Amino acid sequence: MAAQEHHLSVTRTARYAQLGTLSSATQRIWIVCHGYGQLAAYFIRHFAHLTEADTSLVVVAPEGLSRFYLQGTSGRVGATWMTREDRLTEIDDYVAYLNHLAATLLDQASADAQVTVLGFSQGAATVSRWLSRAQFRPVHLILWAGAFPPDMDFTVATRLLQDLPVTLVCGDDDEFIKPEQLAQQRTFLRGLGVEPQVVSFAGKHTLNGPVLRQLAGLA
Repeated sequence: MAAQEHHLSVTRTARYAQLGTLSSATQRIWIVCHGYGQLAAYFIRHFAHLTEADTSLVVVAPEGLSRFYLQGTSGRVGATWMTREDRLTEIDDYVAYLNHLAATLLDQASADAQVTVLGFSQGAATVSRWLSRAQFRPVHLILWAGAFPPDMDFTVATRLLQDLPVTLVCGDDDEFIKPEQLAQQRTFLRGLGVEPQVVSFAGKHTLNGPVLRQLAGLA
């Protein structure tokens, strides 16, 4: 007899990193989601120059709920948002987590605070799926070295992207994303009714300080 698979909802503790002081006067929040194998504490360091230049900006980096050793059974640890195993349940879990985090942040910020959402690499698909079920609407979606998930329901995706500024960012020497893939992503988004801004920089599969400052309006 084959084993039966069941699911049980449990309470667990999620971790996130934050730059800047969140208060009722906070007008701008960036929620930034890391890529595969990264940790929030290290990922968020790339954004420190933004909060140093603009003390009214708060940057929050949630961390994927699953951690693992990057090589073997010891050494450096990374996190992931999901794998193909029990995929839909993992998506449900991180959507619930990110919704709870966003609600907590927005409850402490100004009532008219503007939220920018950035997803890097694996985090790009993560934030796209999350925002399709979020309780707020961002003012800007940045997909950096990653793609909007092509398997998302067309109606849901179109509703999410309607009148939402979307920026695609990619290094010109990215080892994972080729120029033709970036062009395909642009065409795909156009099919959903959005004309994305495309930003390129000299570099590989990484973040870029000058581009971040440009996107934050600090250049």
